[in-house]
Amino acid sequence: MKRYLNIFFIGFLLILSSCDDNFDEINTDPNRAGADIFDPNLILPNVLAGYANTTVGYSGSILFQSMWTQTLASTTTGGANYYSNGDKYVASGSINSYIQNVWNSDFANASRADQMEKLSSENPDLVNLQALGKMMKVLNLSFITDIYGDIPYSEALMAEEGITQPVYDKQEVLYPAMLQDLESALNAMDASQRSPTNDPLYAGDISKWRKFGYSLMLKLAMRMVNSNPTEAQSYLAKALAGGIFASTADEAVLPMDADNFPNTNANSLRTVDDTYEVRWSKPLIDYLVANDDPRLGISAEVPPAGLAANFDPNSVGDSDPAIQIGLPNGYDTSGGATDISNHPDFPGPSGTGDDEAKIGNYSRPTGIYRERSAPIFILTYGEIQLLLADAAARGYTTPGSAAQHYSNGIVGVMLSMNSFGSATQLTEADALAFAAANPLDVSSTEASLEMINKQFWASTGLMGNFVETWNNWKRTGYPVLTPVNFSGNFSNGQIPLRQVYPSSESSNNPDNFNAAVSNMGGDTWTTKMWWAK
Repeated sequence: MKRYLNIFFIGFLLILSSCDDNFDEINTDPNRAGADIFDPNLILPNVLAGYANTTVGYSGSILFQSMWTQTLASTTTGGANYYSNGDKYVASGSINSYIQNVWNSDFANASRADQMEKLSSENPDLVNLQALGKMMKVLNLSFITDIYGDIPYSEALMAEEGITQPVYDKQEVLYPAMLQDLESALNAMDASQRSPTNDPLYAGDISKWRKFGYSLMLKLAMRMVNSNPTEAQSYLAKALAGGIFASTADEAVLPMDADNFPNTNANSLRTVDDTYEVRWSKPLIDYLVANDDPRLGISAEVPPAGLAANFDPNSVGDSDPAIQIGLPNGYDTSGGATDISNHPDFPGPSGTGDDEAKIGNYSRPTGIYRERSAPIFILTYGEIQLLLADAAARGYTTPGSAAQHYSNGIVGVMLSMNSFGSATQLTEADALAFAAANPLDVSSTEASLEMINKQFWASTGLMGNFVETWNNWKRTGYPVLTPVNFSGNFSNGQIPLRQVYPSSESSNNPDNFNAAVSNMGGDTWTTKMWWAK
């Protein structure tokens, strides 16, 4: 990853230098260089890394969705304690900055993808890179709409054409448009043509990019099962016909570089306050314990005793599955009615005297989550198989039964955990044994859907893909979670269903912003997505 991104920046600087040295001959603005001067292949790694890092860390997911879904928990409250935004739906001092991070970053990233597409269109040898530009735009803009709701799409990224105040497209129009654009990109890919270079995800393998694109199509199609089931089934069929992930060897897992392009979930969890405050939630740990899940001993640890050890990101805790206990959401250490010591399952403080950690012996993420070189899971084989299990349970046509897809999904998500590194290795035999011991409940459609989507919740949470955890929970309602109703919360004691729009939108694009708010039924944390259950 480091090599690909360094190539991008070094190449860009050399091109600018060359343009300056030969300005009289080239007579071209280096800031608007065409494909004959600037190789658009150099943009691809930046687009991939840019997208991946908006899905994790302080871009919002670990501060909001990780705890809205009760995957993680924290005892912090208000003020500068930023995890109150997620655990208690209580605004911290910097909440407005967190709200806008994904909007600003992914629109900028979509713009880079758009430039990659436009530059590639000038060279007939770059049809595959041009298609990837369109695909990356869909990837970024779909991520934005799933977080905020209606967004600019049909008029987005058109400032060069003079459109600086784009209309917001309704999700019921936006989703089919994204799927059409994705289909167009996939139809344009041609394995006989030049492969992309500087590709840190698939090393220019067009067959794998096609599998990724069709797997993304399947995911977006499944978003619509509640709101447009006919369109959902149509694009599900197209995705299956095109060819989706066949195994974990196909999935989109981006390697990160600890020094220059780190995993920002790890950056967050290595911040000493976060190392202390962020714990796995009670619902998640209870779920793993109840199922004797082999991922428990890999993902959870009780920190060494004492405040200093709890703050130390390099300390190694006890990963014995028998002692893991999840922190309930909605508690603090302030000494009042909501103090965690009042919870009936409180395990007691850790350490004594000045070295006492009031938060207690609750399980935190293990060291694999604090490794800056940890990969980012963009889309995995196991996720796709669980979505196919969901589809089959609803009666949609899939290659196998809901039970078989569910088993495949379990094995897939467990083997994907091995991407974290050697300390996390689960054998295929272990995964198959667990799947065999935990078959899908097929006694009713709802029983199947609940079991499938609880597994999806746990699996995406354990891989740090918290926004996807939240989106699938909004789509299905599973698992059933009890909201936190902490004093001063911004969502009336309900689990947030979206992030509100950045405040700048009401001043930069007022007419279209106001129209979008009216169409959606309000700009609140609990305004329902068009596709949500």
